[in-house]
Amino acid sequence: MANAIFRVPPPVNEPIKGFTPGSPEKKALKAALAQLKGQHTEIPLVIDGKHVRTGETDEVVVPHDHKRVLGTVARASGEHVDQAIKGAVQAQKEWGRMPWEDRAAVFLKAADLLATKYRAEMNAATMLGQSKTAFQAEIDAACELADFWRFNAHFMQELYAEQPLSPPGQWNRTAYRGLEGFVFAVTPFNFTSIALNLPTAPAMMGCGVVWKPAPTSMLGAWVGLKILEEAGLPPGVINMVTGAPQTIGDRCLASPDLAGIHFTGSTATFNHLWKTVGNNVASYKSYPRVVGETGGKDFVFAHPSADPVALTTALVRGAFEYQGQKCSAASRAYVPKSLWKGVKEALVAQTNELKMGDVEDFTNFMGAVIDKRSFDKIKGYVDGAKKGPGATVIAGGECDDSRGYFVRPTVVEATDPKYRTMCEEIFGPVLSVHVYDDAKLDETLAICESTSPYALTGAIFARDRGVINKLAAALENAAGNFYINDKPTGAVVGQQPFGGARASGTNDKAGSKLNLVRWTSMRTIKETFVAPTDYRYPFMTES
Repeated sequence: MANAIFRVPPPVNEPIKGFTPGSPEKKALKAALAQLKGQHTEIPLVIDGKHVRTGETDEVVVPHDHKRVLGTVARASGEHVDQAIKGAVQAQKEWGRMPWEDRAAVFLKAADLLATKYRAEMNAATMLGQSKTAFQAEIDAACELADFWRFNAHFMQELYAEQPLSPPGQWNRTAYRGLEGFVFAVTPFNFTSIALNLPTAPAMMGCGVVWKPAPTSMLGAWVGLKILEEAGLPPGVINMVTGAPQTIGDRCLASPDLAGIHFTGSTATFNHLWKTVGNNVASYKSYPRVVGETGGKDFVFAHPSADPVALTTALVRGAFEYQGQKCSAASRAYVPKSLWKGVKEALVAQTNELKMGDVEDFTNFMGAVIDKRSFDKIKGYVDGAKKGPGATVIAGGECDDSRGYFVRPTVVEATDPKYRTMCEEIFGPVLSVHVYDDAKLDETLAICESTSPYALTGAIFARDRGVINKLAAALENAAGNFYINDKPTGAVVGQQPFGGARASGTNDKAGSKLNLVRWTSMRTIKETFVAPTDYRYPFMTES
């Protein structure tokens, strides 16, 4: 047994590759894309380390070419979910007692495998499966995921190093245990990094996990699981089950061994999970930890002193990168009349020139939205804005699902600050702008602060420092990630821990030590070196 106090390598954010013409990374990515398209990938369930094929499957299709089938995903029954729960609970007992440095080593190795051997494959899987451009895939599936694994190992070490005071004659210690039972990880389609971080953050802290990825992100999820297996993750620590959400969710939430939920998705689904846990609370062995990041109706608020060029760039990038399918995407903006003429002209021109299409064409800025259901929802908002009243489509507005689920980036000018596209989460490439009278700054700030039930991300643009302070104070509770003179997207692990409050979630900040605290149960240990041998205290003596 080693008797050293180990330290993980200091984490550094994974450098983003440029994919410039003729670069090695561009050649490798194109080769990986061709290979992935040329094969049929069969994705099994993974239960207690075994790859389980059920005979019932769902197809994996390309959002920007939805007739192209890339593979199939096994569909779990209730019995499979029960087996996954049992596997996670059993594996946790040994995994949780494993020295922390051995657990850390698994994820540090996984990060290096991802950044080297699997980088092109992971990016290709994310591009084809989720219709991300090369750059959007790189910053997500390669860089952010590697950052999560490296920084979480560092945060775990920091957490374990926090120890209590010990007065003379005793030694006080704290041990950090994995949660007893299993954590149910429910992950979204839009970020491969989130899809892998949600099960691996609890696992790193010594928990067993049952993981339900989104069906529209399975290629990246499968590559990630292969990386973890190669990195040495023991069987049963993370069990992947796919299929009907109700089948999987009902079994997990009904289990007495449910110890926690790590969730990213819709507010409605999170509310259902929380309500079900509340109704079942008497049946659980422990009170489950419930951690969730949900929706957003993220804002950009511009002051008359704002730089119009920087503002326009932030609106275009913030609203339309990855088709607006980011929880943090700029969805509503408030622009003063004094700036609007110039901003409108540039915003419309830049939006109309954005190229959209197959992400294998590296000249495209955007791909397709994720599936038919999303396409229909977004199209409904766009068609409604075309009819008015209260809003006018000033750029984009075209929707076509004949080959892929394509929605042109759309800008809606809303004369009514309470028009539905200013208030409701759309999760697509639709930006709504309300132009306000410069003299009504305070009134418009109040509207911005109170319009949405969400409080995920937001941005302000101003030059005057006193104004910046005023806007930041007025919008203090409106966003968990707040940006000054920058777009409200692009949080980086170790730099901007991510999460929001109100209807946007529990704000447990993925990419920080705070998130890891939720996946550990502290044990306090007091050791007395010379124990008392007489029950009597000095105060009991009268003379």
